[in-house]
Amino acid sequence: MGRHDVLLLDNDEPKTYKEAVMGPDSEKWLEAMRSELKSMADNQVWNLVEPLDEVRPIECKWVFKKKIDADGNVHIYKAQLVAKGFRQIQGVDYDETFSPVAMLKSIRILLAIAAYHDYEVWQMDVKTAFLNGNLSEDVYMTQPDGFVDPQNARKVCKLLKSIYGLKQASRSWNLRFDEVVKGFGFIKNVEEPCVYKKVSGSTLVFLVLYVDDILLIGNDIPMLEAVKDSLRKSFSMKDLEEAAYILGIKIYRDRSKRLIELSQSTYIDKVLKRFNMHDSKKGFLPMSPGTILSKTQCPSTTDEQKRMSEIPYTSAIGSIMYAMICTRPDVSFALSHWIAVKNILKYLRRTKDAFLVFGGEEELVVKGYTDAGFQTDKDDSRSQAGFVFCLNGGAVSWKSFKQDIVADSATEAEYIAASEAAKEAVWIRKFVSELGVVPSASCPLDLYCDNMGAIAQAKEPRSHQKSKHILRRYHLIREIIDRGDVKICKVHTDLNVADPLTKPLPQSKFEAHTKAMGIGYLS
Repeated sequence: MGRHDVLLLDNDEPKTYKEAVMGPDSEKWLEAMRSELKSMADNQVWNLVEPLDEVRPIECKWVFKKKIDADGNVHIYKAQLVAKGFRQIQGVDYDETFSPVAMLKSIRILLAIAAYHDYEVWQMDVKTAFLNGNLSEDVYMTQPDGFVDPQNARKVCKLLKSIYGLKQASRSWNLRFDEVVKGFGFIKNVEEPCVYKKVSGSTLVFLVLYVDDILLIGNDIPMLEAVKDSLRKSFSMKDLEEAAYILGIKIYRDRSKRLIELSQSTYIDKVLKRFNMHDSKKGFLPMSPGTILSKTQCPSTTDEQKRMSEIPYTSAIGSIMYAMICTRPDVSFALSHWIAVKNILKYLRRTKDAFLVFGGEEELVVKGYTDAGFQTDKDDSRSQAGFVFCLNGGAVSWKSFKQDIVADSATEAEYIAASEAAKEAVWIRKFVSELGVVPSASCPLDLYCDNMGAIAQAKEPRSHQKSKHILRRYHLIREIIDRGDVKICKVHTDLNVADPLTKPLPQSKFEAHTKAMGIGYLS
């Protein structure tokens, strides 16, 4: 399915072929199915062959999707023929299945850079992407519902190309795409296998692949057009021109101010409606200061458990999580506690129109912040840790997580948190350095911490007795600092942007930090 629909909510799509042809939109669905089969014929996806006695063909099914635009309106009826790949047997029908996709943090970093340098940001969609993957195994499949060839009803489809649902489908497509774009002169980023770069003198293009979505980012329109033409010759492509909507995220741009703003207001609206929170009170914070959460608050009586079972918390957390990992670091900490879900939805109702904004900085420099809340979990005495990295005024990478060991002091909790943040800093620095357009990437990345004891431990381990019990893996930060990848610096607690990722804060403090993460509104 199109990656624009990731975690978007049900739009009353039919579940079966029968539902599709008997429903009110039957003509639209039939047209979509015919279009899908035409693509398969054009790509020579299968041949009809006599079934072999020793081979049981896998089944297939139709999957129907209404693709929505940035305003939430249906603009495409899409039908996809999907193989029931769970019937495949490893070593017979498939071998390798892993296929990379671009990480969201890589996309945010590139958009932050594009805003700073005023690069073009274009988008293309690969039609029937997986049909471009070649198969090395023999795979047989039944003919699709509603389209069995009456002259050859006994025959089965011998697949020549990969289709959706096959366990190796995405890998076959990725290998084919990789081979083609390298032929155009693109070089793959070592740290991020779905980001490619092509340089010719002072002109450059970055290509980002997210399954079947492609972003082209660069500083030269003729070179970008040439890349587009090359892609069209190799694949069936839809040109979406300037990028406006990707992965459920709306992209706004003010080129006069060199700003790129990311919004998920349409998605958040759908989440609120799904959980009947669209008319709720508006919340000022995702979690109130002083909130103490414990297992003792879990339902204990049969009535409480019954009432709890009727509330779709898991589904709500999953829906909010997609917003959190894309554009809303401000709800990261609260989301780690299921009891806060209703509060988060109220908060998102008030802030649904907030943007994650990149732009406005004089220098293109990555800054990292790390923090820990000492023994915030009252049940197991674990501490909450968090980090956030900002580039060109907006957050590009963040995480809020419970530490997996018990720290015996605030300094130890902060040291462990800083070590985890330093590992992320190493990846970001390598990735940004390979892009070649961020001058500061050659310098150590500044990581800000508000605990002097943790900074001292990381820079110069003097108090060995206090740290000898800390697991060796957390001392990696010392090596990272020694080799010049990261420079750990002191920051006042009030200016530590990672603070909201580790504990509930008063509103004024919370808002100051979220503003520093780049979360704001259109002026």
